[in-house]
Amino acid sequence: MKRDLISLEDFSREEILSLLKMSALLKRDRASHGDHLRGKAVGLLFQKPSNRTRVSFEVGVFQLGGKCLYLGPEEINLGVRESTADVAKTLSRYLDAIVARTFRHQDVIDLARHAAIPVINGLSDMYHPCQSLTDIFSIEEKLGTTQGVVLGYVGDGNNNVCHSLLLGCAKAGIHTQVATPKGYEPDPKVVRLAKSLAQATGASIRLTHSPKDAVAGADVIYSDVWVSMGQEKQAQKRLKDFKGFQINGKLVKGAKDNFIFMHCLPAHRGQEVTADVIDGKHSIVFDQAENRLHVQKAIMVFLIEKSRH
Repeated sequence: MKRDLISLEDFSREEILSLLKMSALLKRDRASHGDHLRGKAVGLLFQKPSNRTRVSFEVGVFQLGGKCLYLGPEEINLGVRESTADVAKTLSRYLDAIVARTFRHQDVIDLARHAAIPVINGLSDMYHPCQSLTDIFSIEEKLGTTQGVVLGYVGDGNNNVCHSLLLGCAKAGIHTQVATPKGYEPDPKVVRLAKSLAQATGASIRLTHSPKDAVAGADVIYSDVWVSMGQEKQAQKRLKDFKGFQINGKLVKGAKDNFIFMHCLPAHRGQEVTADVIDGKHSIVFDQAENRLHVQKAIMVFLIEKSRH
């Protein structure tokens, strides 16, 4: 039966833990796993440009022995040149999986509904599951566990990274403390779902408007840009609204002494984080960026193999 990754709601806790183990194996022993996707083709259906997502998926497919095709907006304009349903059905005849990077989350849902092959959400306006799985893997890699870890997120809560972190951390047993300016809180539906998922792992979720409270006792401090792609017209308002939500040397003193700093990148030094933090000894942002490669390889292997049965 075909499986997709639209959000982390799609994977059970056991499947997430299995993916973490597979990611570690693929990272540790790259040379022995070059046949997983031999003879397979993966299409990258992107409506918006990318650095890490495109390169990590293309290299990942190559390392697993497969072929990757980039399909930008100039080739396929979903719902404009051709209906999303027709695109999904056609690509299903050529490819073994689709990675979609879209503006609208509904486009990913529609692709998955009509495709006969696995669809992976490479980013939408609602969720970024590949990033949050990578974040969980990176936390376990650096701290040795996820259960009981405290993560403090400071910044825009109503975005795809924060939404996916809430779901992923809930399933991994990570306590999340999210600080946002008023009006930038996570989607209430996502918060309710995350709290429901957290009951099974003992994780807790706390929303606040105080950055100091969010990083208090944190093992992990997490930041994201204040102005995401497509929000450029709101830049001046957002820079004003997020004043006081910068991760800097003073704020991080409230975290544990051995905290790690994470950022999904790209980063704007001097806005959401200062250079001394993101380039300092606590930062793991480039290890985190590398891990996108290994985690996404595990996701592709898992979904394509599951869909064979």
